[in-house]
Amino acid sequence: MNYIALEDYKKAWIFRHQELPISEDDKAQIKPMSATRSTQLWKERISKQSDHPDFFKKGDWAFEIETWQEQGEWESIFDSADTALPELILESIEWQDNTVVYYCCDQNNVIESNWGVFKRCWKNFLFMDDGVLLIAKKRNEVVQFLSNGSFQIGKINQQN
Repeated sequence: MNYIALEDYKKAWIFRHQELPISEDDKAQIKPMSATRSTQLWKERISKQSDHPDFFKKGDWAFEIETWQEQGEWESIFDSADTALPELILESIEWQDNTVVYYCCDQNNVIESNWGVFKRCWKNFLFMDDGVLLIAKKRNEVVQFLSNGSFQIGKINQQN
């Protein structure tokens, strides 16, 4: 089994927050991965040696300074009535709304969705902001959301 039901997900409350309602259609496209599938994707796309963003080290693409091209701030927008992602992210990431995305919290905690749902529900996702990486299927762009209210945008340069 690759996914667990959203209602069985240990952090499902982030998608039920009363002040940030999500449509049933969008909820249906938010698919937490099983720990086994999360670990597989993490080891294939993120790191074979580090199990959490706090522990990236030399040899992990996310650790390398060359990966990251731009930085911005998400927290003030998160705290505002504005529902759009920060403009720098929208300008830098040119994915189609149906592009499959992976919200990678750690080796055992990855959520699959699509870019359109993420753009609409990003504030819910960002209740988990501890160095989380947003990557997409068959794409090299990456966004990392940090708990200090900032983000960085980059390109994955790895051979897989």
